[in-house]
Amino acid sequence: MSVPTAAVSGVPDPLPEGLVVLDVREQVEFDHGHVEGAVHVPLAELPARLAELPTAQTLVVCRVGARSARAVAYLVQQGRDAVNLDGGMLEWEAAGRPMVSETGQPPQVV
Repeated sequence: MSVPTAAVSGVPDPLPEGLVVLDVREQVEFDHGHVEGAVHVPLAELPARLAELPTAQTLVVCRVGARSARAVAYLVQQGRDAVNLDGGMLEWEAAGRPMVSETGQPPQVV
């Protein structure tokens, strides 16, 4: 199955209203830097927490795109409208897109 994928350059800035950003990285990665307003569900918890996720169009992110590709494949199988961010948060950061941090330090991708 091919996974729907979008390049950072193809993602509107600012993000459109109604678009959900799902971050499937681990807690420490999320805390250091993420897209503001992102829903955080680590990849391993996704099946158990599927009911918590909004059903709106979802952009799925991780560090480089591998975990999020697996998450998108799963979400699409469940009938969800999900797209993988090619290059993940590293590409997001490299493109100068806004991020926030929970650590009290400037946001960064770890």
